[in-house]
Amino acid sequence: MTVKRKERRDTGARKKFSGGGRPVTTEPQLLEADEAGPAAILSRRAADRLRAGHLWVYRSDVESLIPALGATAITPGGLVTLLDNRRIPLGSAFYSEASQIALRKVSAEPRVGRGEYLEDMAVRVRTALALRQKMLADGNTDSARLIFSEADDLPGIVADRYGNLVVVQLLTQGTAQDDVRAVLARELAVDGVNQVVERADPRIRELEQLPVPSTEPLFVREGVSGPPKTLFTLNGLHLHYDANAGQKTGAFLDQRLNYAAAAAAHVEAHGSGNGEALDICTYQGGFALHLARVAAKVTGVDQSRSSLETAESNLEQNRDAIAAELEWIEADAFELLRAYDTEKRQFDTIVLDPPAFAKTKRAAEGAMRGYKELNLRAMRMLRPGGVLVTCSCSHHVSREMFTATVAEAAADAGRHVRLLETRGAAPDHPEVLTLPETAYLKCLILRVD
Repeated sequence: MTVKRKERRDTGARKKFSGGGRPVTTEPQLLEADEAGPAAILSRRAADRLRAGHLWVYRSDVESLIPALGATAITPGGLVTLLDNRRIPLGSAFYSEASQIALRKVSAEPRVGRGEYLEDMAVRVRTALALRQKMLADGNTDSARLIFSEADDLPGIVADRYGNLVVVQLLTQGTAQDDVRAVLARELAVDGVNQVVERADPRIRELEQLPVPSTEPLFVREGVSGPPKTLFTLNGLHLHYDANAGQKTGAFLDQRLNYAAAAAAHVEAHGSGNGEALDICTYQGGFALHLARVAAKVTGVDQSRSSLETAESNLEQNRDAIAAELEWIEADAFELLRAYDTEKRQFDTIVLDPPAFAKTKRAAEGAMRGYKELNLRAMRMLRPGGVLVTCSCSHHVSREMFTATVAEAAADAGRHVRLLETRGAAPDHPEVLTLPETAYLKCLILRVD
């Protein structure tokens, strides 16, 4: 018997499945240039990345821009339709005329209007809040990241809750708008929130060419007055928060579970109430204060005096829960570790939590040298059986790159190092599998013999 095989030709058509599971062939929707505007025609590389689930288009991948009919240019921060080079729509995005990330996808639907986006945005904000509700119900913690930009389908928007205060950052030309602020003021004013304030990120504001936001709160509950300051609770510790001071939105909620894990690792290795710990780049005392509940002595190091002053205030706020001797040192991390290494100082637990070394992709190579030096010196200073908690928050440095660099440091230090845990950000900072930039925080917990 002869079996004939029929050749299949790819005509560009796509198959979708009906409810009964049978494939139904449909032709791709095409938009002509004169009916697509405002729109952006993308390179094949960018189109493939979007189809694979990424949400950003870099300026170098924008082949051409099509203004709306009768317009001469696309409005900065406006919504545009994304098109591949065959005019097949890939969704809608905010356009930035300044950032290297020229387009941030906000919808799978083409030609989305501003009103439609704001309606979708309100729904997405409520969904994000619902996902955090269980975390905030924990009696030991009343603070969390409520909105995490692309991870919550809200590119360019970040919102953190610290007790009764919510701090918002609007990071793109498309979101730093009054209509977005109005939606956030309405949706974030939930029970227990007294104020919603906006805080600008100076570096992002410069990159996106954004105006300085108003200092007036987006929302103030009736009867509430005074500056945006509060006390918030994290893992049972009571911490000071001032929306007008500090880095990012003010504190690092992404390390919440890593703080607790570092303390648990110290107890496992040395027992409660024993051992000496060193927290490098302590900022406002996050790791140091958690370790001070379980160690005998803790030293927190940072080059920012104002951050250490807040750390001291946090220590005073939690004196009843902290028995350890705790001191703060204002110093450069590299210089201090070199000095301690020369002096043969020894510790039982060391935490390395530096700021992002790689602000750009080109800076990654230099960042790896910095990470290697910090980890090498820390490993040389740990007593046998000591714990090293080492972190990187540079999204240009992958977990694989960071782990490999720490392994090189272990080899050069001549120490036998075992990986106890590989950790990331707390679950209120979810990672999107198709957007590796959301997996920015790496935390390794190691035993050094």
